[in-house]
Amino acid sequence: RAPSLFAPAAVMAAYRLWGASAFLSLLLLLPAGAVYEDQVGKFDWRQQYVGKLKFASLEASQGSKKLIVATEKNVIAALNSRTGEILWRHVDKGTSEGVVDTMLIHGQDAITVSNGGRILRSWETNIGGLNWEISMDTGSFQMANLVGLQDSVKYVAVLKKGALSLHYLSNGHQKWVEQLPDSETVQYQLVYSYGTGVVYVLGVSPQSHVNILAFSVEDGEIAKQDKVEAPWIRSLSQSCAVTGEAVLVCMDVATASLYTLSLASTEEMKQVPLESLGLKVMETFQPRLWSSQPNPASASQAQFFVQLSPTHFVLLQHRNGVLGLLRDFPQASLVTFATTNEKTVAAVLACKAEVEFLSCHNQSYVINLYLAETGQRLLETTISFTLEKSSPRPEQLYIQVFLKKDDSVGYRALVQTADHMLLFLQQPGKVLWSREESLAEVVSLQMVDLPLTGAQAELEGEFGKKADGLLGMFLKRLSSQLILLQAWTAHLWKMFYDARKPRSMIKNEINIDNLARDEFNLQKMIVVVTASGKLFGIESSSGTILWKQYLQDVKPGSSFKLMVQRTTAHFPHPPQCTLLVKDKETGQSTLYVFNPIFGKWSQVAPPVVKRPILQSLLLPIMDQDYAKVLLLIDDEYKVTVFPATRNVLRQLEEMAPSISFYLANAEQGKLAGRQLRKDLSTEQSWEITIPTDVQRIVTVKGKRANEHVHSQGRVMGDRSVLYKSLNPNLLAVVTESTDSHHERTFIGIYLIDSVTGRIIHSSVQRKAKGPVHIVHSENWVVYQYWNTKARRNEFTVLELYEGTEQYNATAFSSLDRPFLPQVLQQSYIFPSAISAMEVTITERGITSRHLLIGLPSGAILSLPKALLDPRRPEIPTEQTREENLIPYSPDVQIHAERFINYNQTISRMRGIYTAPSGLESTCLVVAYGLDLYQTRVYPSKQFDVLKDDYDYVLISSVLFGLVFATMITKRLAQVKLLNRAWR
Repeated sequence: RAPSLFAPAAVMAAYRLWGASAFLSLLLLLPAGAVYEDQVGKFDWRQQYVGKLKFASLEASQGSKKLIVATEKNVIAALNSRTGEILWRHVDKGTSEGVVDTMLIHGQDAITVSNGGRILRSWETNIGGLNWEISMDTGSFQMANLVGLQDSVKYVAVLKKGALSLHYLSNGHQKWVEQLPDSETVQYQLVYSYGTGVVYVLGVSPQSHVNILAFSVEDGEIAKQDKVEAPWIRSLSQSCAVTGEAVLVCMDVATASLYTLSLASTEEMKQVPLESLGLKVMETFQPRLWSSQPNPASASQAQFFVQLSPTHFVLLQHRNGVLGLLRDFPQASLVTFATTNEKTVAAVLACKAEVEFLSCHNQSYVINLYLAETGQRLLETTISFTLEKSSPRPEQLYIQVFLKKDDSVGYRALVQTADHMLLFLQQPGKVLWSREESLAEVVSLQMVDLPLTGAQAELEGEFGKKADGLLGMFLKRLSSQLILLQAWTAHLWKMFYDARKPRSMIKNEINIDNLARDEFNLQKMIVVVTASGKLFGIESSSGTILWKQYLQDVKPGSSFKLMVQRTTAHFPHPPQCTLLVKDKETGQSTLYVFNPIFGKWSQVAPPVVKRPILQSLLLPIMDQDYAKVLLLIDDEYKVTVFPATRNVLRQLEEMAPSISFYLANAEQGKLAGRQLRKDLSTEQSWEITIPTDVQRIVTVKGKRANEHVHSQGRVMGDRSVLYKSLNPNLLAVVTESTDSHHERTFIGIYLIDSVTGRIIHSSVQRKAKGPVHIVHSENWVVYQYWNTKARRNEFTVLELYEGTEQYNATAFSSLDRPFLPQVLQQSYIFPSAISAMEVTITERGITSRHLLIGLPSGAILSLPKALLDPRRPEIPTEQTREENLIPYSPDVQIHAERFINYNQTISRMRGIYTAPSGLESTCLVVAYGLDLYQTRVYPSKQFDVLKDDYDYVLISSVLFGLVFATMITKRLAQVKLLNRAWR
């Protein structure tokens, strides 16, 4: 007889076979995520940006639909003039090598000079293709200009400190290059041509004379060289302009005069006092001049703008050797020229109200257009717009002149404000679109839970009010249940209504008034701080900007720290965020307190900080309004408490001996710990000095305060437990050698207890250098660096364990740790450099950890922490198989199916932020750089949620069928029993 399938021997054999196959499957098919086509954009979104504009060109042709821009983020792009979307974009290097020095537009080609005049490129503006690219000789770039000949533009001239080169527009080949005479003493700054076969180069010898060189376009020979005395001149940039048929106009502040010089005749400079024109220059202000040359093959416009003060502009004209005033603009903010069909207009942006202290109080602006030749205002061309109260003043103005279908002339305006916002306006003031380009420089980010709905709040309010009596509480329960039923019915109706429409037609009805927490807390408010000093509130599920605030007094280069003092969990108290801004130069700090859900400034007045802040500490203790206590330590080691209520001060006095913090000074190489006293002063408890002549501190990384650890240990193959060393006060300090020689460079890491200053572990990677990216979580540290000897990127992982016995299982104290933890260390080879690194985080810490690694390509790799386990064995044993440890391999491969952002790449990624959701399986991720990207990751798959393709119909049918069959069977059984009883 054949043996039973369930015999013990067969069961054991089948179990072994299953275990072996499962282990091989784990090796070959590691957990990976994928996205279906219909899921694209369902749980994620991406917003692309270009940064603050540096150059812009608005097409003047009929039916034009694009704007060509070059930005301070080293980006060249084309924007759709109808919607503001990016048509194409090229992101150059983020270093000085990618800086766009200038941009010239001719027809359908955009000419750019980059990397300090070393790279000359031509772009096809319709599709963004590269026409050609050439490398030029090194030299200090000064200026580039298009050169016309016989009513056509064929060349581009590039001026450097010591040479002038001429290149063909068709292929970029160099026609000729000539060295400039006396380049060591003369500062050549301007190049000009207007179709006469001559290229003029202007240089200045400060407080001496102006050099004028005339080069022949055909062979580059110097046709003319003159020196004109100008003992008052210092520079040609901004204070001089070429107008008309090669007439140089300059402004001298000392004599309050304009000087004119014909480049063709090179006579002495003619002085025209501003008083003769009825004008006056503001003291301590450096005037600027603007001219316009619409066609490089013809002369410049005879009209030009002069700025006499921050708000005073004049339109002047130089014709037939006579300088005249066309129009005075005493209350203007910005001016520019625009041309179409040989008609040039002057655009002036001004505040509708009086300007006081360079600010427009009502934030209402008007753009008026004037005919450049006469200064006459053009009727029905006014563009009016109003900015938000917190918005800063406009900084740049560009005008697009185009022909309408009826051959009339239309005007649009592109305005950029000081907070890097772009506004594209149409007559009479309609905002076609706007772009928040400051989001290309995110410096700090937090995710805040949304508040409860009214129904949820009613349900929460049922409890805790027993004074209403039994009947009152019962009626309140009924009313709240009715409210919930109404909300559920409305939700079902909306789902039914939206299901009949395509996803693209479903309106985005998210606004700040109907914000509410969803069932699984997946929808949150993303609070973003940008380098320009602008705050944003972004709804996480759609990327909609719900509110924004601008900080007026923030200087460039300031550092920011955003902290959540009170969440939405403490209804009816509103949530509260505190932003600490520190000036880079003076070190002075300022506190801003606001509501992160609505973006309104809090009524709670923050303390005035008079000294530079060295450290800020958010304590777990709360005041009577459930706001966490913030400690600010200044450079005199004095503590400022916020909020400083009696209840808080009493709690601090009781807990002072247990409150300590650390200070890091990278310049001096010092790490110090200080302890709080009962009188709110501090005393130093420890100090570590790292010699700065050998190595410097690069990063100090602690653990996240909201991190939860579910498992206290790891179960070994022999069923024993290896307990983790979970020190919440542990700091990971990364140092890098000051010697940059590849044989002597090294990376050092120190694990230091921030309470006692005890060095738990230290290690050195020799022949290694940064940049170093580090993640510190639970009982492990992972950091990445560049191995100079093997010329590759490597990961090193450190894991800390107490051993098989816990010293104290009930409470942790840094002061009571007699034994050092066991440190396990292992290194792995990674095939790519990385831009950012973060670890996933969930609400309870049950889900396995994944490392989110941002690659230079813009992809985000979700790498299981199990692949970076230092206990991975070289030779698997029975116990390691029992523990599911993957055999050691030095290489960590990059698999495309582990990319969580599929093809939604993030350019120039700088950081990744993770936050827990209400589902234990789900972690929310926001990646930021030049772009913003939000998505969800499931490190252990969605074990607590049914799949989207779950067959509800089949399961329901089976259940109804079983119920119906049970009822029929029951009836039949009753009939059978009755019949049996009658027998």
